[in-house]
Amino acid sequence: MMQNLALIILSPLAGFLITGLIGKRLPEKVTGWLGSLAVLVSFVLSISVFNQIAANPAGMHQKLFTFLSVGSLQIDFALQADRLTALMMLVVTGIGFLIHVYSIAYMHGDAGFYKFFAYLNLFVFNMLVLIMGANFLMLFFGWEGVGLCSYLLIGFWYENAEYGKAARKAFVMNRIGDLGLLLGLFLIIFEFGSLDYHTVFEAAARGDHNLGVITAICILLFVGAMGKSAQIPLYTWLPDAMAGPTPVSALIHAATMVTAGIYLVVRCNTLYHFAPVAQELILYVGIATSILAALIGLKQNDIKKVLAYSTVSQLGLMFVALGCGAYTAAMFHLTTHAFFKALLFLGSGSVIHGMGGEQDIRRMGALKASMPLTFWTFLIGTLAIAGFPFMSGFFSKDEILAEVFVHNKVVWALAVGSALLTSIYMLRLFFVTFLGSFRGTDEQKHHLHESPWMMTVPLAILAILSIGGGLLNLPEIVGGGMAHTLKHWLEPVTGKPAGEHAISHGTELALMGVAVAMLLGAWLYTRNKYQSKGVVPEADEAQEGTGRLLSHKFYVDEVYDAAIVQPVNTTGEILYEQADRKGIDRIVNALGNLWVWLGGLYKKVQNGNLEYYLIFMVAGLILIVGFNLFR
Repeated sequence: MMQNLALIILSPLAGFLITGLIGKRLPEKVTGWLGSLAVLVSFVLSISVFNQIAANPAGMHQKLFTFLSVGSLQIDFALQADRLTALMMLVVTGIGFLIHVYSIAYMHGDAGFYKFFAYLNLFVFNMLVLIMGANFLMLFFGWEGVGLCSYLLIGFWYENAEYGKAARKAFVMNRIGDLGLLLGLFLIIFEFGSLDYHTVFEAAARGDHNLGVITAICILLFVGAMGKSAQIPLYTWLPDAMAGPTPVSALIHAATMVTAGIYLVVRCNTLYHFAPVAQELILYVGIATSILAALIGLKQNDIKKVLAYSTVSQLGLMFVALGCGAYTAAMFHLTTHAFFKALLFLGSGSVIHGMGGEQDIRRMGALKASMPLTFWTFLIGTLAIAGFPFMSGFFSKDEILAEVFVHNKVVWALAVGSALLTSIYMLRLFFVTFLGSFRGTDEQKHHLHESPWMMTVPLAILAILSIGGGLLNLPEIVGGGMAHTLKHWLEPVTGKPAGEHAISHGTELALMGVAVAMLLGAWLYTRNKYQSKGVVPEADEAQEGTGRLLSHKFYVDEVYDAAIVQPVNTTGEILYEQADRKGIDRIVNALGNLWVWLGGLYKKVQNGNLEYYLIFMVAGLILIVGFNLFR
């Protein structure tokens, strides 16, 4: 059933073409369900492929056509599915389908409804090309495609100038990272003479290549991952990307696109095995990003901005796992994070929908009574990301922390600190939004209501996944014979990386105890402050000292603006005024004026008077005769 691979990517592409071309003429719900059905077909086929790969660990490969053949370099437009691909396919298409269904109700009445679903389908198509491609060029096509779709969806409400700026910011910062990825691909061709995964990784595994070049390749690939997965210094685009509709935040900036960098590093684990310097770089960039974003999240008051910085922080934690060589732990947390972060973003969309567009948590409160299903599902997502015992996030975070503990005790302490901060800002968000007293306007209170079933059913499904997602890779101390299921599943792709060490049950219990103690402390602190005392977060302008620094995000955007954006704009304006208008324009205009003047002179001669023409003819003959006589 090799044709399944092509059908999986062609279904959302067909959905894009249909909804984009005729969606405007169809009723809203028909357009929405067509777009959703296109992704559902891919999900069902992905399950089929998953089952086939379970029986055949070698995976599947399907060549569609030869894309490029130059000398010894041949690049095929080919698809593959191995165990890593199968996992990602289920995450992308499964969560993608739920978000499509949610969007039917969320985007109801929007003038660009059909375009929104066309863009969503195009995004899913490109994401599937990225993860199912059999070579680096296919990955690059999908990589650039999701970048384009991100630009279109972030700036979907383009009449708002600020949203347009956010879309441009995301596009430009991703292009910076993509340059690193492209240079890495050039180096791969130079060193291995191919872009095919199997050829490159098989050659690298022999260990007879220049380790310096492999290290450079790995660092350049990580630069690409920095941009797509929002790591220091290329992370500032993701919080601003919350300008897009909430389903966009859930699909692109929680479950799929931002995880592309994680997927890239895991896919290239054979290369990174020979590049310890690159792995250490990943480790330290990841932990720095995780802590920085968690600190900023403590003082954000926009419900989606809190979740955005949470995403940056959690992605940093996944890169910490990759820096330790713990590829299974990173993929485990990627999967559970997709469940509970999609739930939280869609839950925030339900809150915004119920509040009539309000996003400031200081104007919310006491939403539990009016939005009970949103309340309970949001609570489950909050507990999962905070690491409540036996929730999905508890097991995936525990595995990362255990791997880091073995690798580097200092980084482990910092990672625990990041996990504590995560618990604090997420519980703060929950208490301020859903409990206490209502702080909105009378009109908002009158408008307040639970979301329709097409929004709440996806919330319920994601809540179940957020609770049970930990079953994918239970630790041995809990799972017994079911332990490390995901680890065994991924071993044909990742092997048994040196970073994934076993630790004693006593040490693992102690580490779990530390994590639970941190969560308990965070719960007591936030409950006392935001529920018992009813403290309302201060406005940004009212903050002082460290609070002001955090609420203004360490002024990183302002530094970038002063150091890069303004100098570039100023240089552009100077070049426009001095070089373009006063230099190039004057030269072009002078040449134009010269020919106008010459034309004016010539026009005086060509005046239609026959006597003038006869005089010039005679003068011409005299000159010709004279020239020949005296030559």
